[in-house]
Amino acid sequence: MTYNLQSAFKNKKVFLTGHTGFKGAWMLQILHWLGADVKGYSLAPEKPQDLFNQIEGAKLCNSVIADLKDAATLQHEIENYQPHFVFHLAAQALVRRSYAEPVDTFMVNAMGTANVLQAMRLLQKPCVGLMITTDKVYENPERGLPFSEEDKLGGYDPYSASKAAAEIVIDSYRRSFFHPEKYSDHQKAIASVRAGNVIGGGDYADDRIIPDIIRAIEKKEKVVLRNPLSVRPWQHVLEPVAAYLLLAAKMVEQPVALSSSFNFGPEPNDEKSVEALTQIFLKAFDREDGYEIVQSSENPHEANLLLLDSSKAKRQIDWHPKLDAITAINWTANWYANTQTSAREKCQRQIEQYFQTNS
Repeated sequence: MTYNLQSAFKNKKVFLTGHTGFKGAWMLQILHWLGADVKGYSLAPEKPQDLFNQIEGAKLCNSVIADLKDAATLQHEIENYQPHFVFHLAAQALVRRSYAEPVDTFMVNAMGTANVLQAMRLLQKPCVGLMITTDKVYENPERGLPFSEEDKLGGYDPYSASKAAAEIVIDSYRRSFFHPEKYSDHQKAIASVRAGNVIGGGDYADDRIIPDIIRAIEKKEKVVLRNPLSVRPWQHVLEPVAAYLLLAAKMVEQPVALSSSFNFGPEPNDEKSVEALTQIFLKAFDREDGYEIVQSSENPHEANLLLLDSSKAKRQIDWHPKLDAITAINWTANWYANTQTSAREKCQRQIEQYFQTNS
């Protein structure tokens, strides 16, 4: 481990929203491994096979099952816990669901973020807050150029727009209540972090490519690709989660300089199309021909090209991705293919292997 995260998080109180989600469950297991005291706050897992259940996540933290929209309960839990760190991962994170449930998506992603920040205002102690958004917060003219943190925010679909709205909420709170130049008064360091399409073992969400492939394999059916040429900055879940931890640890040391927004994406030119990802993944299951392309005019709009410029993170916190896209896809495929080992052990092996890998 190039930066001693264990010294940064051991015995520290970490409030983690979205701990029952896919990325949240990975974050929870890493924080447990680092020796942190974690309180999770989230809705219950949607499916019995969700990763949180598989790793027995309730044994790894003080798990509070509650709604992000319940401002009073959220405020009570944060204020009573007095955390050193807040990682806000909870979200309605599915593009297609956002078309079916647009109002709830805006309520969860924008107002839920405001509720977290408002609760942090009441803390009478130093606290680092990382607000996790997405690469989809940028207005995307699909020019093929990577987005930097200063690019215009926007969003076509309700999910993207709700996350862009969350970014505006975060920036407003940072300027109005947690201004870096007044850190000595409020002692809150707030950053927003934007990552690309995350893959990894234990994702069973609807309308995401890896879970769709796994379900097709289990049913002995062909994977249906609706947007085969869409290019995404695929990255293993350990990449952004490790980046969040690194940034948060360094924000303790540099709360003024690092209270801003950061992109965490793969190296330039490491992106893959949906079809390329599918081909690499299926090869691990000897199912190279196990997909078909189905074009439909009824598919809701999704951006075709999303690339991130992560030079700011490289420059300011010395973060660099460790796994290229092919490795990320293979690690993910191997996680699902290994049915003889428990989910927690599979995650732990990959966590330790990741942190022992040099950039």
